[in-house]
Amino acid sequence: MSLLRTRTALAALRRDPVAAPCVLPSVDDLIAVERPSDPVHCLRPATVAAAARGFVAAFPGTVLYAVKCNPDPGVLRALWSGGVRHFDCASAAEVSLVRAIFPDAGIHFMHPVKSRDAIAQAYARDGVRDFVFDSADELAKIMDETLDETGQACDLGLVVRLALPKGPAVYDLSGKFGALPEEAVALLRAARPRAARLGLSFHVGSQCLDPLAWRQAMHLAGRVIAAAGVAIEVIDVGGGFPVAYPDVEPPPLGAIIAEIEAGFDALDLAEGTELWAEPGRALVAGGVSVVAQVQARRGAALFLNDGVYGSLSDAGVPGFRFPVRLVRPDAPAPSVHLRPFTFFGPTCDSADAMAGPFFLPEDVAEGDWIEIGQLGAYGACLRTAFNGFDRARIAEVRDRPMLEDGLALAA
Repeated sequence: MSLLRTRTALAALRRDPVAAPCVLPSVDDLIAVERPSDPVHCLRPATVAAAARGFVAAFPGTVLYAVKCNPDPGVLRALWSGGVRHFDCASAAEVSLVRAIFPDAGIHFMHPVKSRDAIAQAYARDGVRDFVFDSADELAKIMDETLDETGQACDLGLVVRLALPKGPAVYDLSGKFGALPEEAVALLRAARPRAARLGLSFHVGSQCLDPLAWRQAMHLAGRVIAAAGVAIEVIDVGGGFPVAYPDVEPPPLGAIIAEIEAGFDALDLAEGTELWAEPGRALVAGGVSVVAQVQARRGAALFLNDGVYGSLSDAGVPGFRFPVRLVRPDAPAPSVHLRPFTFFGPTCDSADAMAGPFFLPEDVAEGDWIEIGQLGAYGACLRTAFNGFDRARIAEVRDRPMLEDGLALAA
């Protein structure tokens, strides 16, 4: 009987949150025993917990894990064991998932646009009190759906999402959400009488490699707060904290936090003002790798059973290069000579292509397995069921991650 659990494309939020996973010593052991023909997500809880401990210890405020990055229950439990007690949720399903696993967790609804049902359910059933918004209409919606027996909720945390100009992050997040500075001023003033605590948030973009981006964002936040002329209890610096990839060496976490602290101090806010962050990738990227099998080789192109419609979305158009290694449990041993390869996924779509280059032994062949690392962030949750390739499996392993430097960030 197989030791592995099956995961369908959308199972991350539907799997039984109390199901017990199998645990194997290493990825090599997994392949030798299972010889998997479906992709396998290899979760390293110890790696995730270590990254969480490091970030929580280094950040001078409250750490909210961005659940959208990887909502797997095993990942969430590992983060909890590493000291994370607050969660940034973006949907009613994420709120329900976190509350089911951690009844005492701090849950913050940080999506700037929410359905009325999601707001009402989060407030009344799941005890959520913090809500982000970036428009007057969304503020009105929150107030309408959180009415208590007095006709007005008096325990809300209301956080205005501030728009930032396009910055240096790999994934720019400036185009969809956020109030322009003059709009944010008006929103802060409108929300102040209704908020038990009032906050201002921003996001510099995902995988941001420039520490100065946070200080510049903090400076803009300071201008908005000064113009609004109201008391602020929370500054939320969002996510964007980067991790290592084969061609990317991120700045150390200490350099980013130094800029955040300097910017926060410059705001000269009242004593007791809270500082929040919403890391995702920095906590979980190194904690999951994916084992894929080679289905065919054509020169320097390898056809895999996973691709951009599966776990490797970031390897497609964004062009991320992930660490890779060949695993061949039977003789002969792989060649010591490496060469660059491109990957194609299993679907019929020609866009299911990953340019890489990915350096592997020159004799890689059909039937070999490839471990692809740094996929704890967005690797599982962006999977689709396109072309019916919606099966993946999951196991926990105890070996070290493929990129040791990819554990959150160095101090």
